[in-house]
Amino acid sequence: MPPRQIHTLHRPATMPTDAPDLLFVHGAYMDSRCWDIHFLPYFTALGYNCHALDLSGHGLSEGKDEADRFGIDDYAADLRQVIASLPGEPVLIGHSMGCAVIERALERTTVDAAVLMAPVPPTGTWGSIMRLALRYPTMFSEITRLSYHGELGPTSLSLMRDIYFSPVTRPEELLDFAHLIQPESVRAISDMLLVGTRHHRPQPRLPVMVIGGERDAVFPPFSTSHTALRWRALETYIPDCGHMLMLEHQWQAAADAVQRWLEATVSRQSQARSASSIAAA
Repeated sequence: MPPRQIHTLHRPATMPTDAPDLLFVHGAYMDSRCWDIHFLPYFTALGYNCHALDLSGHGLSEGKDEADRFGIDDYAADLRQVIASLPGEPVLIGHSMGCAVIERALERTTVDAAVLMAPVPPTGTWGSIMRLALRYPTMFSEITRLSYHGELGPTSLSLMRDIYFSPVTRPEELLDFAHLIQPESVRAISDMLLVGTRHHRPQPRLPVMVIGGERDAVFPPFSTSHTALRWRALETYIPDCGHMLMLEHQWQAAADAVQRWLEATVSRQSQARSASSIAAA
């Protein structure tokens, strides 16, 4: 099968540095623009070349007319395709479903490091869906109305705030993000349900950070910690923050935590590689 046309945002660094490129992977029901509100301007100002892709069937990428046929494996192929187009190994930064895509892609490719924000747990999404469905019985009908028909009312806005954002967020603030919402592939949703039943290839050894929101109703800290354990990763939680870390009022606290980790971990790793190359020469 020929590679699909994958749209990628590129936001160049505002100053020259030796920092690795950052490649951002969006979650379900979104596209690359969710990163362009806060995170891409923040990291480009610090000297990082930033890229954010639209997975197949999302945003401006190919496949809108057949979106339901794409699963996590297809999204992982999209990600590997974009990684191969970059001049060096990037640091991958994903959110929610985007973390599942990163983990799948890392079974067949290598990168400098990865940041998993509010990741899908290794057991899949069954537990999360059951918890949310019991607490919010109208969740599925409201998400369908919102993502497929763009119907925004007081009920749907309050529900989206309660599920995806922190309590300090006013429901009407979510109108600023309505243009980001789109339908998600039925196959991808099914794949996430069944993640826990899948045979996983051995994972590579690389620096990984797992970051979540203390008030995340979708993947609370107790489920996110399973991903951190799987990757032997640094585990960080942002106080009073919900699921949508990059869009929350607390987005800068999340970005600051990622930046501190990049400086302490990835920069040190790059310096060690440079020193090793010089010694070998």
